[in-house]
Amino acid sequence: MQVRVLLEAEVRELIGPAAAHAAVRDAFIALARGQATLPGVIGFDVPAHQGEVHVKGAYLHGRPFYSIKEAAGFYGNAEKGVPVGSGLVLVFDATTGFLAAVLFDNGYLTELRTGAAGALAAHLLARRRVRKAAVIGAGSQARFQVEALALVRRPESIAVFSRTPARSTAYAREMERRIGVPISVAGSAQAAVEGSDVVITATPSRAPIVRAEWLGPGTHVTAVGADGPEKQELEPAVLARADKVVVDHLDQCLRLGELHHAVEAGLLAAGDVWAELGELAAGIKPGRQSDDEITVADLTGVGIQDAAVANVVVAEAMRRGVGRALEI
Repeated sequence: MQVRVLLEAEVRELIGPAAAHAAVRDAFIALARGQATLPGVIGFDVPAHQGEVHVKGAYLHGRPFYSIKEAAGFYGNAEKGVPVGSGLVLVFDATTGFLAAVLFDNGYLTELRTGAAGALAAHLLARRRVRKAAVIGAGSQARFQVEALALVRRPESIAVFSRTPARSTAYAREMERRIGVPISVAGSAQAAVEGSDVVITATPSRAPIVRAEWLGPGTHVTAVGADGPEKQELEPAVLARADKVVVDHLDQCLRLGELHHAVEAGLLAAGDVWAELGELAAGIKPGRQSDDEITVADLTGVGIQDAAVANVVVAEAMRRGVGRALEI
């Protein structure tokens, strides 16, 4: 049996934001139509080293491969001068169950597919014109979110805030060059959020950052940081104030996401959620219906996203002859 092995640099050559956006959109549509098999998430913390580990898997019906992904974030790594994120993806032949490929992507595909889901949410829920966007966080996911957002909306300006001003400054300089949009460093989360048409939160915070009273009519919020029960970026009142709350996967968000905190606070019930993201993408339910609606997308990261990008990578690798084939 042959197993194709791909390293991060090779994976990056095979898929970028545009291809990931298309693959993730189609995966959410498949999920909404009952054309995906999605098990629960395995997640645990490594408290002594500020670590968190997630294992997610899925099969998109009719696709050649299914996948199991491990991704970790060890937040003390930044002080050690090594990347915070790591991970790999095991890709299996859906006709035989044999291992087809190992993707040593070091978390790249997780970052990429998370950005793609954020862009999909913005495409379906944000105003057409985005005068100002706010980004809370200045790490790698904040970069992937803005790069993906530029595929579907073109902000006239962006404000970034993080707890470390130097990181915000470096982020603003880098991303301004990359996407060609003016980016300023905000002195507070409130200053970044107020007056914004799109708000993106991409932090590992375990305490609310964004307050409901900061949001004006028509604001769209994409929250991607809360992928565990202890993590939280939005105060529950943000979801209670929203005209539409959309989740990537309802059962998962009730356990892990911002929705979990709003339900626990008694401000929202599962039945108050407008839709899952795939229902909007599939046209089963409408997204934004007026310029005054406040919308929130609670994105915890779904295994179908990993399966979608893994299918693209392995198919392209086989087509181009990229990677090393090992006999096992």
